[in-house]
Amino acid sequence: MRALGVILAGGTSTKMGELATRRATAAMPVAGGYRAIDFALSSMSNSHVNKVAVFTQFNARSLNEHLNSSKWWDFGRKQGGLFVMNPTITTQNSNWYRGTSDAMMQNIGFLKKSHEPYVIIASGDGIYKLDYNKVLEYHIEKKADITIVTKDLPNWEDASRFGVVKTDDDGRIVSFEEKPVVAQTNLISTGIYVIRRRLLIQLLEETTSEGRYDFVQDILVRYRSVKRIYSYPMATYWSNVGTVDAYYQTNMDFLKKDVRDYFFKEYPNVYSKADDLPPAKFNHGAKVENSLVATGCIVNGEVYNSVLFKKVYVGNNCIIRNSIIMDDVYIGDNTWIENCIIESRDTLRSNSAYRGENGIRVVLEKNERYVL
Repeated sequence: MRALGVILAGGTSTKMGELATRRATAAMPVAGGYRAIDFALSSMSNSHVNKVAVFTQFNARSLNEHLNSSKWWDFGRKQGGLFVMNPTITTQNSNWYRGTSDAMMQNIGFLKKSHEPYVIIASGDGIYKLDYNKVLEYHIEKKADITIVTKDLPNWEDASRFGVVKTDDDGRIVSFEEKPVVAQTNLISTGIYVIRRRLLIQLLEETTSEGRYDFVQDILVRYRSVKRIYSYPMATYWSNVGTVDAYYQTNMDFLKKDVRDYFFKEYPNVYSKADDLPPAKFNHGAKVENSLVATGCIVNGEVYNSVLFKKVYVGNNCIIRNSIIMDDVYIGDNTWIENCIIESRDTLRSNSAYRGENGIRVVLEKNERYVL
């Protein structure tokens, strides 16, 4: 591959609410057995991008644990590898990452020591499959300085929480507004970019010298009329898990057969770190309809249109509807859950009821289960 990969996974979103207090957005569990960052890593691996750097910062513990071995995504080769880069205090710098471009600038040595002519930059919270080779071929064909992968959102989705772009007939971007108050178009940036490595180094050094630290605002928006920035349209499934509603809807999408088949049955595959857990167990009287149940789960009650992550215990006479139950949750007997997201490692007492009346309810209990 003629490109190296950079995954920006250091940020969080205030719109994630309580879900962001324990983990980075890129570490959010998705589809029963995956993390959000797995989709970008898998696309890198499947596109034969052998050298990938992941920049982490906010609540990085669980994300770093997830990335502790490159073998799950097949980066463990003599050439290339998976590099996890946290902010580091040096004699020249003692700052945290102050923005996306600053994260790359603080690791500029990684870019300068590499030999690949191009860089593929991706965010860690996108859910998709993409052949980066096709994006790179398009980039070269258009003689672009920067190529942005874009997605045309349906009318009912809120495009204003993304970068909104406009293009001319040739696909060149003529307007770029980052999170506008009112979106003038539904064509948005997916946070995936292709750029020549030397140009990226030059732009990072210029913007940093001027006290600018954001890749979107200080490079893409600022240089949109100076550089040849093109749009590469994505026609397949794409989602971003940056809000509670978007996270919930993304997991619910995996209950649709066409979405499941696209990610789990169609080549190329999506990879993730595998835990050594037994298969899910459904005891006598359990009833499960249109749900994803991960390994290590024990189900005694009824589960409808829901996603259960690893090591979830569902007690007797429980009813779970339209909900997401994260890892290692214990649900006591006679519990009713509907339209909820249950945070990981929670213990829900018997005879409890949780229901999202006006939207999705995030449940974060403080019941102690593991004590010294």
